[in-house]
Amino acid sequence: MSTRWREAMQTVVCRKATEADVEALYELIEDYAQKGIMLPRSRQALSRLIDTFVVAEIDEQIVGCGSLFQLGADLVEIRSLGITDGHKGQGIGSKLMEKLLEEAGRQGLPKVMALTYEVSFFLKNGFHVVDKEIFPEKVWTDCVNCPKQHACDEIAVLRVLE
Repeated sequence: MSTRWREAMQTVVCRKATEADVEALYELIEDYAQKGIMLPRSRQALSRLIDTFVVAEIDEQIVGCGSLFQLGADLVEIRSLGITDGHKGQGIGSKLMEKLLEEAGRQGLPKVMALTYEVSFFLKNGFHVVDKEIFPEKVWTDCVNCPKQHACDEIAVLRVLE
């Protein structure tokens, strides 16, 4: 049986993260942070924010994650969205996105934004590119502490939920 066929046969489960997931989340996010494409998160921060995370699992192994961070009364940000190297390109990111958007809707937060280098992925998932200056809430929460603050090369995207 080919590797691709086995991968297609695996079931991806997306669920809310639990305290037991903190180490796997830390390792996944740290891998992206080391490449300069995601803000690092400490284990303590992950533990404190665990209820904002969802994870994707295959055979009880975490292969992806993402979180929602409320920025305003009607605005939430998708943060820390990532997939382990061996599992990219299999639709796992879109499954996580679906779970995160469902959660935003459940919380009554109609506007979902992100800052990203993966614009095509977000466009494929119903977002559109916007000017990042329309999100002062983001600027005052994370951007003030970011090393790229004065030379940000990420693209802002937004999706308004029905």
